[in-house]
Amino acid sequence: MFLTISTTGTPECPATDLGFLLHKHPDRAQTFSTSHGTAHVFYPEASAERCTAALLLEIDPVALVRRGKGKGRGGAPDAALAQYVNDRPYAASSLLAVALATVFKSALRGVCAALPERAASPLPLRIEIPAVPARGGAELVGALFGPLGWASVEARPVALDERFPQWGESRYVQLVLEGELRLADALRQLYVLLPVLDGAKHYWVAPDEVDKLLRAGEGWLADHPERKLITSRYLARRWGLTQEAMDRLELVRLAEADDIEVEALDNAVEVEAPAETPDEAAAAAEAGGDVAEAGDDIAKAPSLAELRRAAILAALRDADASTVLDLGCGQGQLVQALLKDPRFTRVVGVDVSVRALTVAARRLKLDRMGERQAERVSLVQGALTYTDKRIAGYDAAVLSEVVEHVDPPRLPALEYAVFAAARPRTVIVTTPNAEYNVRWETLPAGHVRHSDHRFEWTRAEFRAWAEEVGRRHGYGVSYVPVGNDDPEVGPPTQMAVFAGNATNEKEGKTG
Repeated sequence: MFLTISTTGTPECPATDLGFLLHKHPDRAQTFSTSHGTAHVFYPEASAERCTAALLLEIDPVALVRRGKGKGRGGAPDAALAQYVNDRPYAASSLLAVALATVFKSALRGVCAALPERAASPLPLRIEIPAVPARGGAELVGALFGPLGWASVEARPVALDERFPQWGESRYVQLVLEGELRLADALRQLYVLLPVLDGAKHYWVAPDEVDKLLRAGEGWLADHPERKLITSRYLARRWGLTQEAMDRLELVRLAEADDIEVEALDNAVEVEAPAETPDEAAAAAEAGGDVAEAGDDIAKAPSLAELRRAAILAALRDADASTVLDLGCGQGQLVQALLKDPRFTRVVGVDVSVRALTVAARRLKLDRMGERQAERVSLVQGALTYTDKRIAGYDAAVLSEVVEHVDPPRLPALEYAVFAAARPRTVIVTTPNAEYNVRWETLPAGHVRHSDHRFEWTRAEFRAWAEEVGRRHGYGVSYVPVGNDDPEVGPPTQMAVFAGNATNEKEGKTG
């Protein structure tokens, strides 16, 4: 396998700076051992005006077969000759991608202590690879590299045999890329897209390949129009890994759209829920209106979360809902409760947090769920402040302890996405009652109940918001107290049930 990287320069910024950026001196050839062969780096030309670095990878087919124990790409165990006579030593593939990561490790990271400004700046680059397998032809090559900032993407088909043109073209192309890019960006693109073009990987794809893909794809993959194809092929079409990668890429895209850090967006739940303290257990008992007798185990009293779920389930049954969205489903407790009732024939949990959905899937035992039960439920990654066709046409939607986690300027976007775009027949919203906070002895005055709460409404504030939302979108609103309804400060949780009018039901019920 052979690859060259060329750049041009001036006396002030000589092209030989490429040696610093690649961490390989132009005056000498170097050899490196890789997991599948030997890599050589040398410079066919090195002057101030033009510099070319070449990577030659020698593959040992015998060692490759022994490492794979006679299995994998290239032939079945009974096709002995095909294991040794193949294109692996010549055509760029995942083996060349591994060599790039091994030989140019620092360059892929964009690290250069000697010339940090050059490493961070675009260079005039020309990259040539004589033989690249392209399962999809020159058109796919253009679709993959075209959106990445290259001025020219050339994929010349390689003839099967130039002496016999009637045989046609092979599945290989000669790839030439030209443009001004950061060297690190160009190398990362090659690292990901070479195995994608080949459509195969020559080694076992483990779960850590998702992290490798996202690291190499940082800054370009999340918005790439072919990201689904890239992700699937890079991860050897392993569905579970592909779905995980796509969910994480969507999180990156949403974070970039809102100009915030991914960590700030993916903070819906802690992976492990904290244990309930005795004070919290006592408060839960008070919220539920239960008085523990002497000697009773206070932890047996229903928690406020359990009371909330019971109230939501009762409201959904009263609304005669059969298909339900849990918007901001978190760890999946409500989804789990909904699945226990056969009247709910379709349940969809939606959350922006990949971690939350992972915990929910584990809680629901999705990987071991029976076929009939699995047909009733799905978990979807998405942000509630964006319209989403996937959540349209359901009988009911639940926003349980969600609105208070949304920044007030983003509330109109959530309102539109749920009440205008998705338009379920019934919407149930629960949120803390700020007035009740004085009854929590362990909560300091003026504090909200959770560090991620952007606000907590009084009963009047919640009703004012709910009435205005209902008026704008054609819903009537009723209110249900959840927990002990204190005569002075009201219940710990306030719940609004939005019921669509006849016009709303007709427009909203699409499936």
